[in-house]
Amino acid sequence: QVQLAESGGGLVQAGDSLRLSCVASGRTFSSAYTMGWFHQVPGKEREFVAASNWGTGTTLYADSVKGRFTISRDNTENTNYLTMNSLKPEDTAVYYCAARRGVGVNNVADTYNYWGQGTQVTVSS
Repeated sequence: QVQLAESGGGLVQAGDSLRLSCVASGRTFSSAYTMGWFHQVPGKEREFVAASNWGTGTTLYADSVKGRFTISRDNTENTNYLTMNSLKPEDTAVYYCAARRGVGVNNVADTYNYWGQGTQVTVSS
Protein backbone atom coordinates (compact mmCIF):
# COMPACT_ATOMS: atom_id res chain seq x y z
CA GLN A 1 0.00 0.00 0.00
CA VAL A 2 1.41 3.35 -1.04
CA GLN A 3 1.43 6.01 1.64
CA LEU A 4 2.73 9.56 1.88
CA ALA A 5 3.22 11.03 5.33
CA GLU A 6 3.87 14.72 5.94
CA SER A 7 5.48 16.20 9.02
CA GLY A 8 7.13 19.40 10.14
CA GLY A 9 4.18 21.74 10.38
CA GLY A 10 3.59 23.97 13.34
CA LEU A 11 2.94 27.45 14.66
CA VAL A 12 5.51 30.08 13.73
CA GLN A 13 5.74 33.84 13.47
CA ALA A 14 5.83 35.86 10.28
CA GLY A 15 9.32 35.84 8.82
CA ASP A 16 10.22 32.47 10.30
CA SER A 17 11.09 29.30 8.39
CA LEU A 18 9.80 25.73 8.40
CA ARG A 19 10.80 22.59 6.57
CA LEU A 20 8.06 20.10 5.77
CA SER A 21 8.95 16.49 5.08
CA CYS A 22 7.09 13.91 3.03
CA VAL A 23 8.05 10.29 3.55
CA ALA A 24 6.87 7.72 1.04
CA SER A 25 6.27 4.10 1.93
CA GLY A 26 5.04 1.17 -0.09
CA ARG A 27 7.06 2.13 -3.13
CA THR A 28 9.98 4.27 -4.24
CA PHE A 29 9.01 7.38 -6.12
CA SER A 30 11.69 7.33 -8.74
CA SER A 31 12.20 9.93 -11.43
CA ALA A 32 9.22 8.40 -13.21
CA TYR A 33 7.06 10.24 -10.71
CA THR A 34 6.48 13.92 -10.11
CA MET A 35 6.25 15.08 -6.50
CA GLY A 36 4.23 18.06 -5.46
CA TRP A 37 2.98 20.14 -2.57
CA PHE A 38 -0.44 21.75 -2.26
CA HIS A 39 -2.14 23.65 0.52
CA GLN A 40 -5.71 24.21 1.57
CA VAL A 41 -7.56 26.55 3.90
CA PRO A 42 -11.08 25.86 5.17
CA GLY A 43 -13.75 26.73 2.64
CA LYS A 44 -11.34 26.95 -0.27
CA GLU A 45 -10.07 24.55 -2.90
CA ARG A 46 -6.72 22.89 -2.61
CA GLU A 47 -4.08 25.13 -4.19
CA PHE A 48 -0.80 24.32 -5.83
CA VAL A 49 2.43 25.28 -4.08
CA ALA A 50 5.33 23.50 -5.80
CA ALA A 51 6.23 20.41 -7.81
CA SER A 52 9.29 18.80 -9.23
CA ASN A 53 10.47 15.91 -11.32
CA TRP A 54 14.07 15.14 -10.51
CA GLY A 55 14.57 13.07 -13.62
CA THR A 56 13.93 15.97 -15.98
CA GLY A 57 15.08 18.63 -13.56
CA THR A 58 11.83 20.53 -14.00
CA THR A 59 10.48 22.47 -11.03
CA LEU A 60 7.38 24.64 -10.81
CA TYR A 61 6.33 27.05 -8.09
CA ALA A 62 3.20 29.06 -7.46
CA ASP A 63 3.86 32.77 -7.97
CA SER A 64 3.01 33.43 -4.33
CA VAL A 65 5.91 31.31 -3.07
CA LYS A 66 8.61 31.90 -5.69
CA GLY A 67 11.86 32.92 -4.06
CA ARG A 68 10.65 31.84 -0.61
CA PHE A 69 9.88 28.11 -0.90
CA THR A 70 12.10 25.32 -2.21
CA ILE A 71 11.14 21.75 -3.05
CA SER A 72 13.90 19.17 -2.73
CA ARG A 73 14.46 15.50 -1.98
CA ASP A 74 16.98 13.21 -0.38
CA ASN A 75 19.03 10.66 -2.28
CA THR A 76 16.90 7.72 -1.21
CA GLU A 77 13.99 9.04 -3.29
CA ASN A 78 11.75 8.25 -0.35
CA THR A 79 11.64 11.68 1.21
CA ASN A 80 11.04 15.06 -0.26
CA TYR A 81 10.98 18.41 1.45
CA LEU A 82 9.34 21.79 1.22
CA THR A 83 11.55 24.44 2.78
CA MET A 84 9.55 27.54 3.53
CA ASN A 85 11.34 30.81 4.30
CA SER A 86 10.02 34.28 5.05
CA LEU A 87 6.66 32.86 6.01
CA LYS A 88 3.62 35.12 5.86
CA PRO A 89 0.25 34.85 7.63
CA GLU A 90 -1.34 34.09 4.26
CA ASP A 91 0.77 30.92 4.06
CA THR A 92 -1.37 29.49 6.88
CA ALA A 93 -2.99 26.29 5.61
CA VAL A 94 -2.88 22.52 5.71
CA TYR A 95 -0.03 21.39 3.48
CA TYR A 96 -0.33 18.17 1.49
CA CYS A 97 2.31 16.11 -0.24
CA ALA A 98 1.30 14.48 -3.51
CA ALA A 99 2.72 12.26 -6.22
CA ARG A 100 1.73 11.66 -9.80
CA ARG A 101 2.80 9.08 -12.32
CA GLY A 102 4.70 10.67 -15.16
CA VAL A 103 7.37 13.27 -15.67
CA GLY A 104 5.06 16.15 -16.52
CA VAL A 105 5.22 18.82 -13.83
CA ASN A 106 1.92 20.62 -13.41
CA ASN A 107 -0.20 22.42 -10.87
CA VAL A 108 -3.45 20.49 -11.34
CA ALA A 109 -4.42 18.61 -8.19
CA ASP A 110 -6.66 16.13 -10.02
CA THR A 111 -3.69 14.75 -11.94
CA TYR A 112 -1.92 13.61 -8.76
CA ASN A 113 -2.50 9.97 -7.85
CA TYR A 114 -1.27 9.78 -4.25
CA TRP A 115 -1.85 12.12 -1.32
CA GLY A 116 -0.74 12.43 2.27
CA GLN A 117 -2.98 13.36 5.18
CA GLY A 118 -1.61 16.88 5.51
CA THR A 119 0.24 18.90 8.13
CA GLN A 120 -0.97 22.20 9.57
CA VAL A 121 1.14 25.31 9.15
CA THR A 122 0.05 28.39 11.06
CA VAL A 123 1.86 31.70 10.68
CA SER A 124 1.05 34.43 13.18
CA SER A 125 1.54 38.12 12.43
